[in-house]
Amino acid sequence: MSTREHVALVRELVGLVERRIVDPLEILFGSDEQVGPVRERLRIEAEVWAAQLLGPDEALAVRMAARLIAAAFPGDGPFDPPDEWWRTAFGRAVARRVGHPGRDAVPFATAGAMLGITRQGVHDLVKRAKLDRHPDGGVTTRSVHERLNRPRERHAT
Repeated sequence: MSTREHVALVRELVGLVERRIVDPLEILFGSDEQVGPVRERLRIEAEVWAAQLLGPDEALAVRMAARLIAAAFPGDGPFDPPDEWWRTAFGRAVARRVGHPGRDAVPFATAGAMLGITRQGVHDLVKRAKLDRHPDGGVTTRSVHERLNRPRERHAT
C-alpha cells in the first residue's frame, strides 16, 4: 500500500459516506450541528477503513469492503456498479480484495475498467490465456481478481 493510495482512498471514502449517509441525515435533522460530531468521527474512521482495505489482512479487507458497499450502496439487487466506478480508489481496492462481488463473469469492458486497461487489452489477455473467458460470455471475475493480485513483474531497463 502506498501513501498516495491511502490518501486517495481516505478522501474518497469521506466524500462517499458524506454524500450517501451524512448529508441525508443533515437534511432530515434540519441542521449541521447534530451531525457535526458524525462528520468529525467519519474522518477518523475513514483512515481506519482505508488502512483495513489496503492492509495485509485479507479477511478483514474483504469484510470492510462488504460493510462499506452495503452501507453506501444499499439496494434490493446485487451490487453492480458502472464501469467508471472501478477506476475510483474505492473501486480499485474492492477489485483487488474481492473482485466483483456478486458476479461470476463480467463483460470485457468491465474487466478492462477493473484492471485499468482498455477493452482491447482484455481481448489480448484472453487470447494469450492470461484471463479466462467465461462460457456464458465475458471474462471470469476470478481470473480478473487473480491478475490484480499476482506479484508485479520487474522489467530490466
